[in-house]
Amino acid sequence: MIHVENVSKRFGSKQVLFDINFKVNKGEILGFLGPNAAGKTTTMRIITCFLPANEGTVKVAGYDVLEQSMEVRRNIGYMPESPPIYPEMSVKSYLDFVSRIKGIRGKDIKKRIDEVMELVNITHVRDRICGRLSKGYRQRVGLAQALIHNPPILILDEPTSGLDPKQIIEVRELIKSLAGDHTIILSTHILPEVKLTCDRIVIIHQGRIVAEGTEKNLTQKIKGSEKLYIEAGGTPEKIVKSLNNIPGVIKVDPQKLNVNGHFKCIVEISSDKDIRHKISSALTENNLDLYELKTLGMTLEEIFLQFTSGEAIQEN
Repeated sequence: MIHVENVSKRFGSKQVLFDINFKVNKGEILGFLGPNAAGKTTTMRIITCFLPANEGTVKVAGYDVLEQSMEVRRNIGYMPESPPIYPEMSVKSYLDFVSRIKGIRGKDIKKRIDEVMELVNITHVRDRICGRLSKGYRQRVGLAQALIHNPPILILDEPTSGLDPKQIIEVRELIKSLAGDHTIILSTHILPEVKLTCDRIVIIHQGRIVAEGTEKNLTQKIKGSEKLYIEAGGTPEKIVKSLNNIPGVIKVDPQKLNVNGHFKCIVEISSDKDIRHKISSALTENNLDLYELKTLGMTLEEIFLQFTSGEAIQEN
């Protein structure tokens, strides 16, 4: 549905995007991540026809953003970080105005406004003035205007900004429910939101795409170590000593005894070789009972930091 190919962007002498490439498949939710000033907003503005690229092509639903911008706009619902609402208008009148701009027929406007208000849970503030709404409700109105013409593609920039925890959960579930019928790019600084919502991740850093894939794929692309969770019976000192003597063990991080008197620890090992069998054997040989051993995946925060700090080594 969205194809970004060899896109570069300059503002005067400053280049902010360098030959970026990625695509978003139909019905997919893509998490678009990057530090501040990485190029996320510029990329989204190019996709939504707000800015032209200096080089490269972008196609949305098969339409070129430069040559067929009106068709692109008809197929996109865009919610910028600061929703484009008119503070002097009521919620209902604002959505009526947006509906007409986006080409919804007069007889269908009321029905569509009612549907979208129900969808984002703002029916009870329909007559309130937009400028008097809390930030959370302004975000909801911004999401409503993006959805009003039922576009196949949604571009959402920080959609949960300013929402309380309950509202965040509601918006997250709403976005997930839209997948399949809608293709979505979700840009956010809240990494747990990406983990709980998105199918795939693109990470941009200093104007370049540095990683793309699922959380599991990205973990596999990072060269270094992995962590194991171990629960064993015996004295902590003896368990730590047994583990430290195994080649490939980098660090043993003691945790605590649980209610059963079992000792828990996190063991960092080299990812070059699988040494779990050696760990099991070492504990058994030292008359220590092994109750649990499992691999701990990297957190999304760790993945993000690896790829945006220049420490990650990707596979060819």
